[in-house]
Amino acid sequence: MSDSAKGKYAQVNGINLYYEVHGKGKPLILLHGGLGSTGMFGEVLPLLAAGRQAIAADLQAHGRTADIDRAMTFEAMADDIAALIKHLGFQQVDVIGYSLGGGVALQTAIRHPELIRKLVLVSTPFKRDGWYPENREGMSQMGPAIAEQMKQTPVYQDYARIAPRIDDWVVLLTKLGNLLRMEYDWSNAIPSVQSPTLIVVGDWDAVRTAHAVEFFELLGGGKVDAGWDGSRMSTARLAILPGVTHYTITSAPILATTVIPFLDAPMPESG
Repeated sequence: MSDSAKGKYAQVNGINLYYEVHGKGKPLILLHGGLGSTGMFGEVLPLLAAGRQAIAADLQAHGRTADIDRAMTFEAMADDIAALIKHLGFQQVDVIGYSLGGGVALQTAIRHPELIRKLVLVSTPFKRDGWYPENREGMSQMGPAIAEQMKQTPVYQDYARIAPRIDDWVVLLTKLGNLLRMEYDWSNAIPSVQSPTLIVVGDWDAVRTAHAVEFFELLGGGKVDAGWDGSRMSTARLAILPGVTHYTITSAPILATTVIPFLDAPMPESG
């Protein structure tokens, strides 16, 4: 957390949700990936906060947000973020979600569409088979059996440094594993998303490139030539970042330079 950031807690839905505020201006919610925390956006966060109020939150059982007695689901965490937005007094916000946080961001837009102005989904599938098979297999191994060996990783070192209850590491791996093994397919809900949406993946991501294109098409993109004046362009955007993986994308400056113009562009006229 930078010296200028202010870390706070919001009591929402029975959870003590940690969040940090960086910068000033239009509100932008940032949601990290699995086993991560607000620090996962690293060098990109200051770039995003240079022209807006970036609010990075720790999801259930992650980072500085302690777990509570409920299953970890995309829907419950989306409701947490909706409650945080209302707690902060915002009518609408922009949201960037990465990986697990992207699923939460997408569900927030589906369940609480009135709260989301623009949506950025980074390395986010809309169904489980959007991941490559080897990634799905890795997710299936997530659980208490690997808790001890995971303690040798930088991910655990970050967790141990900030978690309110370090012994909940096993709880986090158990609940996250249960979530990641669950089959899901939100394709029927995608066309109903009204917020202008930017899909971002690395060209060597864990999310299949073809899946990102399919996601873009479900949002109304990639159907026709936009025309000389761009008049047939939908509100969906697709960005495939070169030389970027699932594990480097949130620290790649190109992510910020891709996202900022999308957020800064005027909202499309309704009707």
